Amino acid sequence: MAARRVVVTGLGVVTPLGVGLKHAWPALLASKSGIRHLAGAEWDGLPVRIAGTIPEGPRAEGGWRASDWLEPGEERRIARFAQYALAAATEALDDAGWRPEREEDLRDTGVYIGSGIGALDEVVSTALAFSTGGYKKVSPHFVPRLLINLAAGHVSMKFGFRGPTHATATACTTGAHSIGDAARLIAHGDCNVVLAGGTESCIHPLAIAGFARARSLVTSFQTPESASRPFDRDRSGFVIAEGAGVMLLEELEHAKARGARIYAELRGYGLSSDAWHVTQPRADGEGPRRAMENALRFAGCRPREVDYVSAHATGTVLGDRAENGAVKEVLLGEEGWARAVEVNVGSVKGALGHLLGAAGAVEGVFAVKSVAEDVIPLTLNLDNPGDPPSEFNCNYIPHSAQHRRVDVALSNSFGFGGTNACLCFSKFKG
Repeated sequence: MAARRVVVTGLGVVTPLGVGLKHAWPALLASKSGIRHLAGAEWDGLPVRIAGTIPEGPRAEGGWRASDWLEPGEERRIARFAQYALAAATEALDDAGWRPEREEDLRDTGVYIGSGIGALDEVVSTALAFSTGGYKKVSPHFVPRLLINLAAGHVSMKFGFRGPTHATATACTTGAHSIGDAARLIAHGDCNVVLAGGTESCIHPLAIAGFARARSLVTSFQTPESASRPFDRDRSGFVIAEGAGVMLLEELEHAKARGARIYAELRGYGLSSDAWHVTQPRADGEGPRRAMENALRFAGCRPREVDYVSAHATGTVLGDRAENGAVKEVLLGEEGWARAVEVNVGSVKGALGHLLGAAGAVEGVFAVKSVAEDVIPLTLNLDNPGDPPSEFNCNYIPHSAQHRRVDVALSNSFGFGGTNACLCFSKFKG
């Protein structure tokens, strides 16, 4: 059976720049930052006290209040990472105009939402309660709140979707894997519609301590807003962040038949593994290179057709350097590196921080918006590209967003364990 075409018809996000795409996207283009100081005694003694946190407040103002998205009693039963997924999924459904009631439509709609860590806070608090109070101090909601697949499960139960319900947990590649795998479900006829994405609620002292001990977090910065510095000479690690991104993927003819607005087509999906190190990438970027090449191959796109690369670039010294070289090798070839200034590559993590398992999904949503609106978000805090400057000579979208024609965009995601993914989005053409 020939693979069917997959398009994006709905988008939803929960981000440090705001809850809802109508708040987060303009803030991103306006050079805003979602990185904030962490106040409170629980953060004392940690080497890093900043994070990309979700702003509190009413939904109408782009803030987070669980009661705006959940029914009474649900907040107690549903972990925060799954709450974020429900909010992003609800927005994506409303954006797409897809609220089916017919039995055949409910059976034909799937959910594929993963998380890298899930309910870490739940593990910590329950472990402490058990150690001091024993069995009776363990909530009956503990296991259901803990399970990563319950983000997708709660979405499917809330809306009655009885198609494939799935979850993946591949560290910081989770969001991209979820979207790519969901597209394959549609392409091969398992269903016609899938809500796909990633979610994370990980801002906890233990998480910061763990990543800091692994030497992954930023170590040098003047203000919270200036800490996340992808591709910059003074980058020193990533800033942890949380949120969710969900997109509604749809089989092309199904979308056309109901008159859906089409943001973009998901044409390619590439995967690879470094098979190298738990936390460090290969210096030559071989894994990311193969993921991008595979995405372009499945998309039927030539490297020179790519107008924008939404980089994984977290602000780590080794990771940014390896990805930078891989991008140039894929799009230019070794002989074409002198034309690097023609390559548009940016990282929204300068504004958002690193959303771990949600990163690939949120960045995928923003890449789709770039294709739909012909604008590329800036890489915040990029003052001095380099280390060495001779290698960092692409157009990294510094200082402000750039209005450029974006027919094809790649969105990269890489994770601990050496797992890599690349999504290829393009303008929908007939």
